[in-house]
This record gives sequence, C-alpha cells and structure tokens, in this order.
Amino acid sequence: METRAVARFVRISPRKVRLVMDQVRGKKVEEALNMLSFAPQRGAWVLKKLINSAVANAGQNSNTDVDSLYLKRLYADQGPALKRWRPRALGRATRILKKTSHLTVILDER
Repeated sequence: METRAVARFVRISPRKVRLVMDQVRGKKVEEALNMLSFAPQRGAWVLKKLINSAVANAGQNSNTDVDSLYLKRLYADQGPALKRWRPRALGRATRILKKTSHLTVILDER
C-alpha cells in the first residue's frame, strides 16, 4: 500500500534538494532517517521532516506494517519563485529569483 506526503512552497531550490534525495532514494525508512540526521545540507532536515510525516500517514492505515516501509519515489518540482532585486552600479538593478520547491515522498511496503 503506497503512502505519500507532500510539502509545498518550501524555500529551497529544487536542485539542492534533489542532491539529498538521490542519496536516500530506494532505502528503508530507518536507514534514510539515520543518513539525513547526519547530512550537512539544509535540505536534509526538510526531507527528514517530510519522511516522518509520510510514516505517520502510513501509521494511520490499519493494514500497513510501518517497519517494512521503504522510499519508493522522491521528487522535487519547482514552485513559484519570489522575485527580488539587488542594486548595482550606475543605478541599475539586477533581478534575484528566490526559488521554492514542491517536495513529494511516496513510501511502499517491501
């Protein structure tokens, strides 16, 4: 039985989160949470929180064994960008895009 959790409008670039996702994709939940606890990247704590949410969602289902869950699919889609500007020389302005992500975690039983 598949279980999913979604985090939308997370203030981190999808490219940076995908680097962390690639490290834990396909692993058991316990192993992935242990790896994320010691990962130095900023996206690791967001992903850890999302995986814990997916495990809690799976626990609500009565016929799901929480101990046998693994990370079936993880993906980060791009959300809307916050547009800001930075002053530059000679009165110009340069645009800054503060990117957001939509993160999805899908767990399944082995």
